[in-house]
Amino acid sequence: MIGPAGRVDTGPKRLRPPLLTCEPVLTEAAFLLMREGRDTDPLFTLLDRGVIRIGLSIQEQRADLRALMLRYRNRPMSLADACLVRLSEMHAAAEVITLDSDFRIYRRHGNKVIPLRTPRP
Repeated sequence: MIGPAGRVDTGPKRLRPPLLTCEPVLTEAAFLLMREGRDTDPLFTLLDRGVIRIGLSIQEQRADLRALMLRYRNRPMSLADACLVRLSEMHAAAEVITLDSDFRIYRRHGNKVIPLRTPRP
């Protein structure tokens, strides 16, 4: 969901906080930042400021998350991916910010394309 500053194409629409995410996405973001030798503290700053908000309880959504992961087991779908697909199902106007090309294949509600914001080439 979160890429290096300035690399996500926001197009004509500006992103308005809060941006919804889940713990597995934050885990992946922290891993990617550390792998690139970058500090992870800005993730916590975004959480502290309310720019990013946890918008899904894995415990409460486990049946739907499990169904998504089973449906896409041949990809295979990560828990972070399943959470973002589920968040897009829960919030009809949602757009997913991602670096992951698998989101071009994933569908919400079984057959609906997920609106995406992806990096510029």
